[in-house]
Amino acid sequence: MRAIALIPARLGATRFPKKLLAEIKGKTVIRRTYESAVNTGLFDEVVVVTDSEEIREEIEKNGGKAVMSKGTYESGTDRIAEVAMDMEADVFVNVQGDEPFVQKQPLEALLQVFRGDGGTAVQVGSLVQELKEQEFIEDPNYVKVALDLNQNALFFSRSVIPYPRNKEIATIWYEHIGVYAFRKKALMDFTTWPMTPLESAEKIECLRFLEHGVPMKMVVTNYMGVEIDTPEDIIRAERYMELRNL
Repeated sequence: MRAIALIPARLGATRFPKKLLAEIKGKTVIRRTYESAVNTGLFDEVVVVTDSEEIREEIEKNGGKAVMSKGTYESGTDRIAEVAMDMEADVFVNVQGDEPFVQKQPLEALLQVFRGDGGTAVQVGSLVQELKEQEFIEDPNYVKVALDLNQNALFFSRSVIPYPRNKEIATIWYEHIGVYAFRKKALMDFTTWPMTPLESAEKIECLRFLEHGVPMKMVVTNYMGVEIDTPEDIIRAERYMELRNL
């Protein structure tokens, strides 16, 4: 199965401007994300797709591959689709540029759902991890996911879902990890649809698939990485590295 990883990398960010060029222990966020994806050994190609000459130069001067996107896009999925249109692969994986610690095991599990007889029906997949800290459960920067009994996404929200009305049972919360995998048709279809109402309200791009009735197969992992959304996340990322001797 031919798999290509595409890393959307937009320079502007509302909560943390130029976050992809911020350094975590001497390397930029985007460089760490790129190198982590390459080091998994799972992909036939890894390419950063960016709107920024600074980001392109950062990747290329460190031996990586980056291309400039031509259009203006609201989502990373739209950005990578521009490049994927002229590429051939069984599965395209969107590794968000602000995920500097992507690892082989969860990505391998994500690719696995596309294999075999059951995998032929899967059009879109993504990753989740259990979220246990109450402050993060309530933090709108952490996107929560409710799953059905077949591990398909029911809904994504920045609000607390599910809401623990019943205090007598143990509630599990899942955090969405910004890694998606697509069949090419699903990725191209996404670009033809305008932004949907729930996607616009929550600012969560994968809601566009659910609003069009496309199931999203979710893979539960114990990834426990650090997504970079705020300056405070740089401190968390450095602590993450120290605890794991990275």
